[in-house]
Amino acid sequence: MNSGPDATVPHSVGTNRPAQALPRDACDSHMHIFDPRFAPSRHWKRQPPRAEVGDYRRLQQRLGTSRTVVVNPSTYGTDNACLLDALAQFGQSARGVAVAAHDVADAELDRLAARRVCGLRINFVTPQSWGATTADMLTTLARKAQRLGWHVQVFLNADQLVELAPVLAQLPVPLVIDHMALIDPAGGVQSDAFGAARRLLDAGRTWMKLSGVYMRSRDGEPCYADAFAMGRALVEAAPQRLVWGSDWPHTTQPPDTVNDASLADVLAAWCGNTAVRDRILVANPARLYGFEATDPRGD
Repeated sequence: MNSGPDATVPHSVGTNRPAQALPRDACDSHMHIFDPRFAPSRHWKRQPPRAEVGDYRRLQQRLGTSRTVVVNPSTYGTDNACLLDALAQFGQSARGVAVAAHDVADAELDRLAARRVCGLRINFVTPQSWGATTADMLTTLARKAQRLGWHVQVFLNADQLVELAPVLAQLPVPLVIDHMALIDPAGGVQSDAFGAARRLLDAGRTWMKLSGVYMRSRDGEPCYADAFAMGRALVEAAPQRLVWGSDWPHTTQPPDTVNDASLADVLAAWCGNTAVRDRILVANPARLYGFEATDPRGD
């Protein structure tokens, strides 16, 4: 495990690298860019961090990832300018997930698609520029995404997952669930929310992001031990439809509390073997986000 001052990364504690080197073309499938050149939406009351593309490239060097999925944060409302600027800087190694209002024009979605956006995020948890998000908004956006072959990504909590499960099951596009639906590890695999997630995963059109474990874990760094049973159960249930994300720069957490190398190590522990971990880091995101298929072993 290499470490040193050159590995220091903004918004990430420590300098250590993952205990097991990540495979070639490993993808961080959920992160955000905050650039002061782009003004936050009027609805956003908190001061966004400074987390620019150059900062994130330092994290890539430390972790050993080379592909990334930039998710437009709710901070910018439906303005995807910061996202598109980041995608231009990253080039072909990045894909984007945008935020759009339910009445977004097809021409605007076409413009985003031309810049390597491949999905829409619908947030039921935090304040949005349009106010409360509804199930009707979700289904409307899913129909718009279908024309482009996109997916929809939902950020919701455990109770909302249970409530919306019938709607989610009928969407005409692939569904991606953020941050393990914020399921409390204390209830874990016995909870109604985990049951709802399993039914969606078993139906074959839903993906889960193994990200944001720190949002509900009480044990915390470095192992997030209380979430182990739930993480392992998800890996066993649908290893072919899981992706991993750092959620850098960790805006839901107090500053200087998250070590991204720990998050990579947690994934490895949940997977139990390198082949499954590499599938989640390379093959699965290549399929979901349209990256070139490669062999993570370098053969």
